[in-house]
Amino acid sequence: MSDAPLYGEAPLHLEPRLDRRPAALLRSAAFLHTLVDALGSPLNVLLPQQIADNAEGFDAVLRRHRLTGRLYFAHKANRSSALVRRLTTTGAGLDAASLGELQHALASGFTADRIMATGPKEPEFLWLAARCGVIVNADGPGELAAAARLVRACGLAPLRVLLRLSEFESSGARMLSRRSRFGTPVKELGGLLDVLERYRDALEPVGVGYHLDTVGLDEKATALEGCLRAADELRIRGFRPFAVDVGGGFGVNYLAHAAQWERYTAELTQAVLGRRAPLSWGGYGYGLRAENGVLRGSLGLYPAHRPVAGPAYLDELLSRPAPGLGRPLGTLLLESLCELYAEPGRALVDQCGITLGRVVEVRDSGCGEPYLVRLAMNARDVSLEEHGVLLDPVPVPRDRGGEPAGGAVGVHLVGNLCLESDLITRRTVFLPALPRPGDLLAFANTAGYCMDFTATRAQQQPEARKVAVWEEGGSWRWRLDEEYWPLDETGEQQA
Repeated sequence: MSDAPLYGEAPLHLEPRLDRRPAALLRSAAFLHTLVDALGSPLNVLLPQQIADNAEGFDAVLRRHRLTGRLYFAHKANRSSALVRRLTTTGAGLDAASLGELQHALASGFTADRIMATGPKEPEFLWLAARCGVIVNADGPGELAAAARLVRACGLAPLRVLLRLSEFESSGARMLSRRSRFGTPVKELGGLLDVLERYRDALEPVGVGYHLDTVGLDEKATALEGCLRAADELRIRGFRPFAVDVGGGFGVNYLAHAAQWERYTAELTQAVLGRRAPLSWGGYGYGLRAENGVLRGSLGLYPAHRPVAGPAYLDELLSRPAPGLGRPLGTLLLESLCELYAEPGRALVDQCGITLGRVVEVRDSGCGEPYLVRLAMNARDVSLEEHGVLLDPVPVPRDRGGEPAGGAVGVHLVGNLCLESDLITRRTVFLPALPRPGDLLAFANTAGYCMDFTATRAQQQPEARKVAVWEEGGSWRWRLDEEYWPLDETGEQQA
């Protein structure tokens, strides 16, 4: 079988966007091979210096709008110790969504005044949050009452709480029709305020917030305006809120070229309709299907090319006119004397991590089908596709001088589990040349949910180890993730 593109069709690339640090790291092939030789495949490589730069990008947006506030890193996006420890050296805080995450934050150097407890809270989690005095982002009246009883029973100082709200309305029409299992509908705010009044000695409401599972700016603008109105309701009851929490969902731009994304999604539609060669294992359509020659369904993919993402998305939200009041939301926040809290996860670890997998076998599948490339990893080790993210891996040959000649070749990337479903991606990937056993494939920008959120030890295959790397004196240095601290060789804090 030749190395020609699949079925003679032009190759469809989805090249990852790479900032300076990860791009420089991927050019250091010998260094990466040394790491994998020593620590095994798969291997997660983290860039802790990058998370500090990302935090500064969000802070710059607040300064531009003359706002004060704080970022709270949504720790669930990545379990890394190196990233959390490096973040302690910035002004950011941490959003802990479990007892383990709260313990990890405290052990990594975060003080209680920089931690917010979110998510479902077991009694042990709520107990430690109350004992430490972190901000508790309360999901409902039951959680508020339970926290207040703990404060009273333990004789603690009043606990700072933030009310998470949902199902906002604007101009008499419900704009956020989707329901959520999190937060209290804003129409039930009065019940929350009744609980706060009953426990004035134990709870100190610092503000209100929301967390929406959407990229829609219109919905978030409606929610932010609703939070400002809710803060006024707290003031009417005699409380003194000073913060509005806009949650997360700022997004990441994964791809380098918008045209590649537009072309791929257009060609995928043609493939589903049978008008071109398949673009995936078994003709999988990512939510699209053909019925009697008519396209049905909807594309279930993350919008991998997002020109407005991360800090730029926050900037656009704050610049947007409030749906009901018609003035910029950032201006309304400033006039209300409210700080802005945010909980970025994926956006704060953008460009902070790469997952490496070693090529074990390259097999000609025959019948004109793409090659099968088996890696020493499985789909749970790099769950980009599980989160709807499609992008090409970057080949890191062991011997750059001996790269095979030829043009792009279509391959299917398969994992190390005895499961038909263990495909690193169901998409047919076009590589610049056919890899060879011992080469590495580097999956870029995996630190946000795609690195360890779903990793398992199925079949007793090893989970990927983590290593933190940084540039120093013109070369790359590294430490195991759990052994990294933001200190230089002299014991001084890293710049």
